[in-house]
Amino acid sequence: MTVVSEGVGGRAGRRQGLLAVIADSSDLLGWLFMVPAAALLLVFLAYPLVLGIWLGLTDATLGDPGHFTGFDNFLTLFSDDVYWLSVFNTIVYTVVASAAKFLLGLWLAMLLNEHVPFKAFIRAIVLLPWIVPTVLSAIAFWWIYDAQFSIVSWALKSMGLIHSNIDFLGDPTNARISVIIANVWRGIPFVAISLLAGLQTIPASLYEAATLDGASGWQRFRFITLPMLTPIIAVVMTFSVLFTFTDFQLIYVLTRGGPINATHLMATLAFQRAIPGGQLGQGAALATSMIPFLVAAVMFSYFGLQRRKWQQGGRD
Repeated sequence: MTVVSEGVGGRAGRRQGLLAVIADSSDLLGWLFMVPAAALLLVFLAYPLVLGIWLGLTDATLGDPGHFTGFDNFLTLFSDDVYWLSVFNTIVYTVVASAAKFLLGLWLAMLLNEHVPFKAFIRAIVLLPWIVPTVLSAIAFWWIYDAQFSIVSWALKSMGLIHSNIDFLGDPTNARISVIIANVWRGIPFVAISLLAGLQTIPASLYEAATLDGASGWQRFRFITLPMLTPIIAVVMTFSVLFTFTDFQLIYVLTRGGPINATHLMATLAFQRAIPGGQLGQGAALATSMIPFLVAAVMFSYFGLQRRKWQQGGRD
């Protein structure tokens, strides 16, 4: 019995000693806390990414794992007019929508940063478009853009501005504009609330000193607000570009890429080729071709954070 007790006590002592070592080592403890997050990233991010790249190098179809074909799928994309149209649509969609969301979001953030009545209530209302599920927002816009029952067409006809209903989603140009407006409406709250948080970190003393020196409102914005917000703008716009570039639900519910592929983005075209079309290899290759654009957006955020270090007195 004595030997057994000593054995159990020795193991308990070693266990407590190991826990003490882990608790005293902040680096080791930090790595252990990162293990669950790293496992989730490996399972739900790294594995699908690697699998998608591999599928892009094969001729896999639904129900058939296919064979390795090298870069054949990518070479096929380079001669695919619909693919290049989707690239054009994606770039236009991302640039125009992201710029509009930034300008309107910054204006709204500066407005909410002032002393306005019911400011807390207005902030809650502003968040609604971002909180509402994307599919519900898309269905609402689908009714707004309906060729026969559009409330926009009805209002314009009532005012005598038009004589027939506008074909929002049936005309290629109108469809592109319509989906951009829907994306801007949904994305403004994210930009506005994020920039508002950044505006509230700028010391009021800077504005007071500039006012005493005779600076105008534009000069205060240009030389105080904008430089101080630059790091936050870099991060916010990176996320905005990523969300917009990879948008799928809004487009798929509203137009499914039509009319005549006028609103097909790279994400929606990849889904159409891979799932309804059954060409997993082509769809995966198309999705993989989005990676360089996404990496460029991440690098934009990286340089924005480097500027933040410079502002704090660190080295670039």
